Amino acid sequence: MIKNAFILNFFKLYNMVWRLCLPLLKKNRRMRSGFQKRIGHLHHTKADIWIQAASAGEAYLAVNILKNLSPKTYLKILVTTTTSQGMDILKTRLTGLMIHKFIDLKIEWFPFDMPDTIEETIKIINPRVMVLLETEIWPSLLYYLKLNKTRVFIINARLSRTSYTRYLKTKFLWMHLSPDIILATSEQDAQRYAKVFEGARVNLMPNIKFESIDMDKTDVNTLKQIKKILPENLPLTILASIRKKEEKEIIHIVKEIIKLFPDQVVAIFPRHMHRIRAWEKRLAAQNLKFHLGSTINFSIKDPGIILWDTFGELKTAYGIASVVFVGGSLKPLGGQNFIEPAIQGAITVTGPYYDDFAWATDDIFKKGIVIKKNNWKAVAQAIAKSLEKQGNRSLRKRLAMEYLQSNQGGTYQACNEILKPFDV
Repeated sequence: MIKNAFILNFFKLYNMVWRLCLPLLKKNRRMRSGFQKRIGHLHHTKADIWIQAASAGEAYLAVNILKNLSPKTYLKILVTTTTSQGMDILKTRLTGLMIHKFIDLKIEWFPFDMPDTIEETIKIINPRVMVLLETEIWPSLLYYLKLNKTRVFIINARLSRTSYTRYLKTKFLWMHLSPDIILATSEQDAQRYAKVFEGARVNLMPNIKFESIDMDKTDVNTLKQIKKILPENLPLTILASIRKKEEKEIIHIVKEIIKLFPDQVVAIFPRHMHRIRAWEKRLAAQNLKFHLGSTINFSIKDPGIILWDTFGELKTAYGIASVVFVGGSLKPLGGQNFIEPAIQGAITVTGPYYDDFAWATDDIFKKGIVIKKNNWKAVAQAIAKSLEKQGNRSLRKRLAMEYLQSNQGGTYQACNEILKPFDV
């Protein structure tokens, strides 16, 4: 990497843009938490390893890595995050009892990528290793880490089509800022990173998210409460994590599956609880009678619809559902986690849009563990057909678990790579 005129002039302009944006960022709901720490550097201390986990998804990856990291010598590790969700996950899931005794862990806010702030921050932290998770590519951070002779790893690396196109247009900048190692989660991601960072060492790794699937034991009390209100002789269909933009299509699905298979209970779980009132209006407008979940204090005897308005019970309900449709997938909204109901043995259906879960690979569809359909009509028909012939739940659960386990190993590979510079 060369300290050429282009790089230096770019950072002068880049720093000015950041300074102009600070008043707006200070008012931003997502950025105002920890704002003073985001623009400062004096609160930082020396660390051997610095891990950046942007938001909730990356925070879970960081948790998984740190719980499995077993250094042979004492190491100071700094973990930073950009969002409040990320901070909550790190602080609640990374207590002293959960990590190796040789790890001294500190959790902080990730600084804004202002060149002057980043330069001073890296001087203080002076990490031997920097771990960036997934798609954390910041020019100032990479530049000053390289000047500091810090080994930079991008782990669980992925690059969406949109990000890839954007980074290619600024390739003239990234050619000076290549990380030392990029561990990509797919051939496509590896190829994209290799084109953005020419000459970088790019290898493949299993996606750590396969080891981050929530395998917590079922909440027994919640399960009892759910079972108490549901009829034992009727199958339960769950329409899970439904987003606002697909509500019209979900109404069509509800009407269609009740017509095709009347003897069932349909439970609608909106992704966001503030949409409950809107759902009440939608259902009433279609003359669809329903129970509001929180008001049910008896055992339902007949087929019907439940609008679930209690947060945090969806994963428990998966365990007794016959069929689950996973929302966020009828419109280009990224999708939701369709592995969770599958590993509980539910027949699982998703729509065509699942970009945020593309890491699950097409194998999950080819093996029939999850059913993918292209529109609401096909989804409704798949649900009705599945209800008519439900098959063996234990077999479905076993196949899903085998698929999950066959794709694991990413955490082990990542931990080995991170600790190599410290091997004695």
